[in-house]
Amino acid sequence: MKVVVLTGPESTGKSWLAAGIQQRFGGVRVDEYVRWFMEQNPRDTCLADIPEIAHGQLQWEDKARAQQAPLLILDTHLLSNMLWSQTLFGDCPDWLETELLARHYDLQLLLSPEQIDWTDDGQRCQPDLKQRLAFFHATRDWLVQHQQTFQIIRGDWAERQAQAFAAVESLLAQ
Repeated sequence: MKVVVLTGPESTGKSWLAAGIQQRFGGVRVDEYVRWFMEQNPRDTCLADIPEIAHGQLQWEDKARAQQAPLLILDTHLLSNMLWSQTLFGDCPDWLETELLARHYDLQLLLSPEQIDWTDDGQRCQPDLKQRLAFFHATRDWLVQHQQTFQIIRGDWAERQAQAFAAVESLLAQ
């Protein structure tokens, strides 16, 4: 099984690309648990919610991994939970990073916030490009620091799709 993760700031096309990758290559897709959590709990999230959100994401991921599909596509993983926790609350449960590092991901597609417009969907909170760039850099820095395999995805929507599809095609050919 090859595992691909889409990561990076909000409103960069992660969910759209995850769906497109699944449509093109098949496999099993895991959506963002936090979106479901926020729909079920229509209030501001707080630091105390982070463990539940992270456990929910892990449960969804583990259920999908158990299917042993040739391709697993993750719309997000614990790195986003960690960085959002730090961004919004200035803190993060230590076990998230330990759990993240214990898992194997073959390729992480890091989406840049540049060259596309931010879209408000009622759950997003970083309309300022500088904020999204800071999140992008924090994601990239963590991936580099922990020697994770990743590829940066940039450009307009068509370019993003072409880059992501080429990266997944290359991964599946290995």
